[in-house]
Amino acid sequence: MLQGKKILLGVTGSIAAYKSILLVRQLVKAGAEVKVIMTSAAKDFVTPLSLATISKNEVLVDLFEEDSWNNHVMLGRWADVMIIAPLSCNTLAKMAQGLCDNLLLATYLSAVCPVIVAPAMDEDMWKHPSTKNNLEKIKSFGNKIIPVESGELASGLFGEGRMAEPETIIKFLEDIFFLKKELDSKKILVTAGPTYEAIDPVRFIGNRSSGKMGIAIAEELALRGAKVELVLGPTSIPVNNLSIKVHRVESAAQMYESSVQIFAHADAAIMSAAVADYTSAHQLKEKIKKTDNVFNIELTKTKDILMTLGQQKKAGQILVGFALENKNEKEYAIGKLKAKNADMIVLNSLNDEGAGFGYDTNKITIFEKDGSEFNYERKSKQQVAKDIVDRMIKLMYAK
Repeated sequence: MLQGKKILLGVTGSIAAYKSILLVRQLVKAGAEVKVIMTSAAKDFVTPLSLATISKNEVLVDLFEEDSWNNHVMLGRWADVMIIAPLSCNTLAKMAQGLCDNLLLATYLSAVCPVIVAPAMDEDMWKHPSTKNNLEKIKSFGNKIIPVESGELASGLFGEGRMAEPETIIKFLEDIFFLKKELDSKKILVTAGPTYEAIDPVRFIGNRSSGKMGIAIAEELALRGAKVELVLGPTSIPVNNLSIKVHRVESAAQMYESSVQIFAHADAAIMSAAVADYTSAHQLKEKIKKTDNVFNIELTKTKDILMTLGQQKKAGQILVGFALENKNEKEYAIGKLKAKNADMIVLNSLNDEGAGFGYDTNKITIFEKDGSEFNYERKSKQQVAKDIVDRMIKLMYAK
């Protein structure tokens, strides 16, 4: 998968820099062409000679070396992808602020290719609010962040902050940037997030969905080449892939209208939104004043989006629904699969630790129309999204 790919590796001043030697070796073994840029501080942890020998390319450190000038612009245009591993706390802060005081940062700011970073630092530094802010900032620039791992740190403590292992970085690289585009030209609808059902101009009925799972699915689909239309309820979670067409809605009725319209011309739909089952029967135009000790709200059912799409589904279309349950999970999920004429149901159990609303992880079971059942361990929502898309692709090309 990496054969012939041009990889630009940035190495910063961290004890984890020794892993960069292993990373370069594995990248070269996989057939990639690797060039390395180091910061001056990185030379205290690993020698340029070691990396030059393994990469079979000169290692660059300074913008100016004797009478020569290293063309950072061309380096940033040469690469298919730039990886900064390890990413120190210091270089992270400079990237977040757009500082440019060395060759690595100059190349980063000039790069037109995707950029991946693998942070490495002690746990207290990793958990500091400024570090979290800097990570969010460089993420908003479109950079991809490989999660840190837990284990023994340079300080002798145990905790989060270890740089991901070279094998993990290479898998991340392959999954994110060099996956086969199985969904090229396919149009796919995704719904995500909660809906807010207005009671009056101030108050609403809602739920705790963050939209993380649905957004992760939309981004995974886009990476596989799909033309994704995301109908997104109220959420503060950003959609980083600019190729995704986002339709922002608030109510279940708005999500219904957008979904029905898009699905008519879609190849598939993944309905991961937490849509309200009921909405206020009478939305008041004036703010309700606190007067009586008891206040009653009359509710009416919202339109069932998944069922409607199941009724309208044409030959060749794939429909995926979600079920969030806390008892008789399998029974309800299979019942929903049949009743809604879906091809696949993704079950979340509220009884599973670290799964459901608000978490960065999820644990799912997939039920398919032919009776197949697939159980998965708890994973990051990005990895769960990959599992869901993998199953959907198999269904799509089995038809």
